[in-house]
Amino acid sequence: MAKCSICGKGVVFGAQVSHSHRSTNRMWKPNIRKVKVDENGTHKTIAVCSRCLRSGKVNRAV
Repeated sequence: MAKCSICGKGVVFGAQVSHSHRSTNRMWKPNIRKVKVDENGTHKTIAVCSRCLRSGKVNRAV
């Protein structure tokens, strides 16, 4: 599932509106990466958004 396990960011739904104001449904997907994380001394693979990676909320396993 496209959801960040740190901040909970997920898919957002809305409407795509054309120049003539016809609207169709669309979705915005977050930038999710699968990352190996060091959690309590064990390595785990979790789904994390790029903002959490960039801000340093994740301790990556080496």
